[in-house]
Amino acid sequence: MQLTLWTYEGPPHIGAMRIATAMTGLHYVLHAPQGDTYADLLFTMIERRDARPPVTYTTFRAQDLGRDTAELFKTSVAAAYARFQPQAMIVGASCTAELIQDDPGGLAKALNLPIPVIPLELPAYQKKENWGASETFYRLVRALAGAPGPRPAREPGRHPLCNILGPTALGFRHRDDLIEIRRLLDTLGVDVNVVAPLGASPADLGRLKDADFNVVLYPETARSAAEYLKKSFGQPFTREVPLGVGATRRFVAEIAGLAGLDPAPLLEGPGSRLPWYSRSVDSTYLTGKRVFVFGDATHAIGIARMAARELGFTVVGLGTYSREFAREVRAEAAEHGIEALITDDYLDVEAAIRAAAPELVLGTQMERHVAKRLGIPCAVISAPIHVQDFPARYAPQMGFEGANVLFDTLVHPLMMGLEEHLLGMFREDPEFHDGVGPSHLGGNALAVSAPQESEAADPAPAATAAILLDEDVVITAAPWAPEAEKELKKIPFFVRGKARSNTEKFARERRLPLITLETLYDAKAHYGR
Repeated sequence: MQLTLWTYEGPPHIGAMRIATAMTGLHYVLHAPQGDTYADLLFTMIERRDARPPVTYTTFRAQDLGRDTAELFKTSVAAAYARFQPQAMIVGASCTAELIQDDPGGLAKALNLPIPVIPLELPAYQKKENWGASETFYRLVRALAGAPGPRPAREPGRHPLCNILGPTALGFRHRDDLIEIRRLLDTLGVDVNVVAPLGASPADLGRLKDADFNVVLYPETARSAAEYLKKSFGQPFTREVPLGVGATRRFVAEIAGLAGLDPAPLLEGPGSRLPWYSRSVDSTYLTGKRVFVFGDATHAIGIARMAARELGFTVVGLGTYSREFAREVRAEAAEHGIEALITDDYLDVEAAIRAAAPELVLGTQMERHVAKRLGIPCAVISAPIHVQDFPARYAPQMGFEGANVLFDTLVHPLMMGLEEHLLGMFREDPEFHDGVGPSHLGGNALAVSAPQESEAADPAPAATAAILLDEDVVITAAPWAPEAEKELKKIPFFVRGKARSNTEKFARERRLPLITLETLYDAKAHYGR
C-alpha cells in the first residue's frame, strides 16, 4: 500500500457509507476501530448535511483485540436495530477490522433479525471508494428488488416509467443534476418510478422492477446495478451521460427511443445558451485553447468532449483515477490524438500537467492545488471536491442548464486569466499604474507620481541551475538579461512557464551564456514552426 498526502478515493467502506447516507430506512453497522468515525465529517462538514450518517461503529480499541471482538460486533448490531428500527441493514468491516476476519455477515445472520441484513465484502486493500459504492448498491438491489422474472407489458395510455440510478450522498452536484434530469423527463412525458440510492428506502428498491427502463446518470455507482436489472427484469438502460449540449441532445433522443416518444418538442426548445456563444465573435478567444482534463471517468470523458466539440478547445491531456473505466477513457483519449493517463497518484498527474503546459486545467480539488502552484487557471469538474464545490445555489452539470453552468465553469478562468494578464502588463504604465486615481474621478483624482525606476526595476535574475548533459558535462542554465525578463512578463501568465522553459532549452542547446531579448524572439520563432 502506497502512503501519500492526498488520495483521490477513500477505502471502499466510504463508498458504502455514501450509499447508506443517501438512502432512508437503511442502517450500516461498520466493524471498525476507534478513529474511523472521522468519516462522518465528510458528510456533515463537506456536504453540509444536517444529520449524521446512519452508521453505527463498533469502535473496538487496542485492548479489545485480546478479547472477543466478534461478540462486540454482534452486540453493536443488536443495539443498532433496537435503537433505529431500520427497514434493512448492511454490515461490513473497515480496512483495519478486515484484518481481524470476524465475518460480519455471518455474525449478523446468527442474530436472526426480522429485517433483511445484507453483508458487504469490500476488500479494502484491493478496491477503493467508487467501487465500494457500486458494489454496495448492487448488493442492495440484488437483495431487495425481488425475484427475477418478466415484467408485465405497459398498459395502454400509461406514461413511460423509468428509474433514475446513481445519485449518492457526497456526490458532485448530484442533487442539482437530479432536478435538471427530472425536468427533462417531465417535459418528454416520462414518469419517474424510483430514484436510487439518493432518497430511496429499501421498500423503494423493491419497486425498481416496475419501471420500463433505467436512466444511469453515474456509471461508477450504478452501472453494475443497471446490468443486473437488465438481466433479471429485461430493463434496458441509458448509456449517454448528458454533459454538454450535444450529449444532452443525444441523451434526450436515447430516452425518447426507449420510451417510444417524439423528442422533437424538447430538442427544438430554447435549450442552452452555449451554442449561441460558440457561434459568436467572442468565442474566437477560446479556439485552440490547450486544456488538460482529469477526474472520474464519467466527468473526464463528458467534459473533454464538450471542451473539444462545443468550445473549440484542444485537449492536450485526459486521464482518470477510475481504473475500472480505463478502457473507456483510453478510447476517448485516442479520439483526441493523445494517450490517456490512468493513475491514482497526484504526483504523476502534476508531472503530466507540467509536460503538457496547458492553458487551463479541468480536474479535482487536487488539480486545483497543483494548477495554483504552476500558475495555471483551473476549474473543478469532478470529485474529490471540497466544501466550496457544494454551493447553496442551483448549479447542475447535466442537462441544458448544466451546459450553461459548465460553460461558465470552463470559460471564466480563462477570461479572468486574460484580465489579470492585462493588469499585469500595464502595471507600470504612467497612466494606469496603481498609484493613479480612477479616471472617472477626473480632476478630483489624487495626483500620485509614477513608480520610481528603483521600485519598478526587475529583481535580479534567479541563480543559474546546474544541468547534466548526455555527455556527463555539467553546465548551468543561462541567466536572463533584465530586458528579456521584462519581456517575458508580458506573456500571459498561464503560458509563461512554457515560454520560459522553451527559451532556456533553446539557449542550453546552443550553449548561450545569456538569454537576451533576441534569444527570446529566436526561441519563439523556433518552436512556432
